[in-house]
Amino acid sequence: MKVLVTGCAGFIGMHVCQRLLQRGDQVVGLDNLSDYYDVQLKKDRLAQLSAFDNFTFQKLDMTDQAGMETLFRQNGFQRVVHLAAQPGVRYSIKNPHAYIQSNVVGFGNVLEGCRHHKIEHLVYSSSSSVYGANTAIPFSVDQNVDHPVSLYAATKKAGELIAHSYSHLYGLPITCLRFFTVYGPWGRPDMSPSLFTSAILQGKPIDVFNYGKMQRDFTFVDDIVEGVIRVLDKPATPNPLFDTSSPDPSTSYAPYCLYNIGNHQPVELMKFIETIEKALGKTAIKNMLPMQAGDVVATFAETSELRDKFGFAPSTSLEEGIGKFVNWYRDYYGNAAN
Repeated sequence: MKVLVTGCAGFIGMHVCQRLLQRGDQVVGLDNLSDYYDVQLKKDRLAQLSAFDNFTFQKLDMTDQAGMETLFRQNGFQRVVHLAAQPGVRYSIKNPHAYIQSNVVGFGNVLEGCRHHKIEHLVYSSSSSVYGANTAIPFSVDQNVDHPVSLYAATKKAGELIAHSYSHLYGLPITCLRFFTVYGPWGRPDMSPSLFTSAILQGKPIDVFNYGKMQRDFTFVDDIVEGVIRVLDKPATPNPLFDTSSPDPSTSYAPYCLYNIGNHQPVELMKFIETIEKALGKTAIKNMLPMQAGDVVATFAETSELRDKFGFAPSTSLEEGIGKFVNWYRDYYGNAAN
């Protein structure tokens, strides 16, 4: 297939591209190489992909409507994996415009390209953050998610709704995937695994919010990628049993589906820190702090729908995943990480 992957220089995007390239697909990767975090890390991820003859990189901002129209017109994509977004819960409080532009306007341009060029299947990366103020765990795609607690979450929820309208109006097959706390090699430097690892190695304190009384459904990146690929290969179809008098948010009369991808094993923040400490052979200095605005106490993915339809559920243990992350971190950052 010829596949467009947006956000190809990002953490998850690089890994998805690698899997597609390894199996022989033609991949066009789009990224604007924003400076939200270290651009060199993004360039180094791209270098991993450029080793493949079947990879083409397109530097382009999704908000460039004319540029996006040209990209779709000239390439003849069959399927699209949309991973590009302005990430970060806390940054969305400081810079809301970046989220509206990238996550709403930019996604609109992706949808228009898919609509006009008869894309067979669009996979859209949403987020566990959409569950917001909901405290009924595990989080299920059948639950209401109308109470986001950050603008980032709101824009991801908006993307799901806009995607459904395109699926309904134009018969565009779309699957939305809610990712749960992804970690692993090549991870973002602003995420907790990198922040904690860097500080511990340098003997600096780490910030532990809500006094460590948090739980996250940490999911290893390889498991996320496996889910994305399996879903991509099976385009969404209408549900003939959909009941309009009692609508289920996870499915539709349109070719639209919604799934969680999470490890289904929430881990306490202190256990997560202890696992990093063990992998590094060094103890963290902990700065215990209250809850931050826009954050939630716990995430926990209900993944039975994904397992039932695709025969897959994430399975990488925290110890294995953190071990692989720490090994990559030491190798990539060299002496500074030893």
